[in-house]
Amino acid sequence: MNVQSRLPTTADEFLAWNEGRQGKREFVKGRVVEIMINVTERHYRLAARLLVQIAEQLDPIEYVVGSADFGVKTRDGVRYPDVMVHRPSDPASLATTVPLLIAEILSPSSMSDDFGQKAQDYLALVSLEHYVVLSQDEAALWLWTRHGNDWEGPVLYRGRAEAIFLAGLGISLDLAKLYAGIAN
Repeated sequence: MNVQSRLPTTADEFLAWNEGRQGKREFVKGRVVEIMINVTERHYRLAARLLVQIAEQLDPIEYVVGSADFGVKTRDGVRYPDVMVHRPSDPASLATTVPLLIAEILSPSSMSDDFGQKAQDYLALVSLEHYVVLSQDEAALWLWTRHGNDWEGPVLYRGRAEAIFLAGLGISLDLAKLYAGIAN
């Protein structure tokens, strides 16, 4: 007999329920949402390079830089950004509530969500300093930056000659290095 456990109704229930399960899913507005687990090589390479570029500029004692395996609690549930920066907290936790930077890499199926509901969820996080969306098809990046209680953005940076300074973390993103051999 196959017994189904009841589905979670809160972010904390979701995190406990989701731990150890195969596949990827998020918890949005009280619903479990299956998400893409097959990404292109461009997506994979871009995420890895972004993670490394950020990690090389931040103190590993003061900051945690990671990938889509660790969650962020939003007002509407739990999401798994492609790249995230936050300060260390409980080492046994499954998600943070205080990210400083969140980055998502566009795919055709995620574009409306990355600029829509995800952006709304992320920009509502009071700790967030920067939200970054990157194209995997061209050297292009959209940046939202917090200024006090207000957001500037999205500001589009296009082209390999761009270097973008993220004042909230005191780091720069070098598009030429991020996109070398990946996109036009």
